[in-house]
Amino acid sequence: MVKFLFKGLIADKGRSLLPIIVVAIGTLLTVFLHSWLSGVLGESVKMSSSFYGGDVKVVTKAYLSESDLFPNDLAITESSNLLEELRVEMPQVVWSERIRFGALADFPDTLGETRGQTPITGWAVDLLSNSTKEIERLNLESAIVTGSLPKNSGEILISHEMAKRFNVSPGEQLTIFGTTMEGGMAFYNMRVCGTILFGSRALDRGAVIIDITDARRAFAMEDASSEILGFLPFSYYNPSAATEIKERFNKKQEALSSSDEFSPTMITLKDQAGMAEMIQYADAIGSIMVTIFVLAMAIVLWNSGLIAGLKRYSEFGIRLAMGEDKLHIYKSLLIEALIVGFVGSAIGTSIGIIVVVYINIHGVDISSMMQNSTMIMPSVVRTSVTPVTYYIGFIPGIASVLIGNALAGVGIFKRETARLFNELEV
Repeated sequence: MVKFLFKGLIADKGRSLLPIIVVAIGTLLTVFLHSWLSGVLGESVKMSSSFYGGDVKVVTKAYLSESDLFPNDLAITESSNLLEELRVEMPQVVWSERIRFGALADFPDTLGETRGQTPITGWAVDLLSNSTKEIERLNLESAIVTGSLPKNSGEILISHEMAKRFNVSPGEQLTIFGTTMEGGMAFYNMRVCGTILFGSRALDRGAVIIDITDARRAFAMEDASSEILGFLPFSYYNPSAATEIKERFNKKQEALSSSDEFSPTMITLKDQAGMAEMIQYADAIGSIMVTIFVLAMAIVLWNSGLIAGLKRYSEFGIRLAMGEDKLHIYKSLLIEALIVGFVGSAIGTSIGIIVVVYINIHGVDISSMMQNSTMIMPSVVRTSVTPVTYYIGFIPGIASVLIGNALAGVGIFKRETARLFNELEV
């Protein structure tokens, strides 16, 4: 019977072509919107993870309570030993040492006098070792506007907005004024090797990036780190895996030194200030938007199926006159709707996946729309390809057409055969 109905739909293109096109378009839009929202929101969380917290982060208990102030006098000492321990115990996690600092940048003129000063927020990361993944993680190559990445010790990347404000070009000098780990004054001369622009004002107002060895020299932090970040092997933040790692690490540390305020403790990205709300917000907005769109497409496809069924009143009258059973007609109508929904959804999902994968690879540059944004957002966004991408379009594509035709079929099924004959004669 299914084979017979399928051949009938192929032969009668007027009955099947338009519904299949409508279902395919609706499915395509559903797949694209879900992947787009998942990608944009997921990339925002991922960018926050890359810059601020990692998927998990190890700091001292004392540092954690004042982390907004970058209190490097409370940093992790003998961090190389802890780093090696983490890599041995949790090899599935990529670990990276960092130093966060707030300082004052002084830009001298040609005579060595102060031309301008500005507060800066600094990231000290591994930029010069052969095995570093920080350049890729922070997307520094794409963020370079002028100059180049640091190639030698003593070089610094500064935000492009700061460089324009103080008329600084690559090759010029600046001096960082800060405090050492012991609380003394720190003065460190560096050469600007390039300027960077991330497309987010939250990062571009006063960000500087230096190699972690320079930060250790500048702030007297030999074998010390503000924090050790861990990155899990997932495309986006996985809260359950991060929580499991955190609980395992903290349980071990509590057994060793529960009362020492300088003992290391681990937190997840969601535990950090403002991140729980951001992650919940991203999840909620994504779910709401996808649900609304799926329902909207379901209504459109539902109406399409309903109208298609109502237009076949005359056909049903002829079939009843020929002695076909009402229940058989109703079943055949539902099977036809199932075929149309499946074929349209398959076509729409296939095209949607091609579009989604293309955007995932090449991305869409939205930097022009992010110039005044205070949110941590990537300047190039990509769609997200997940297992849900492959089936979410079938939900409105099949269910809606099936329900629409079912309602239309019920409307005809309940009417008297004689009345259908009168309509046929008219």
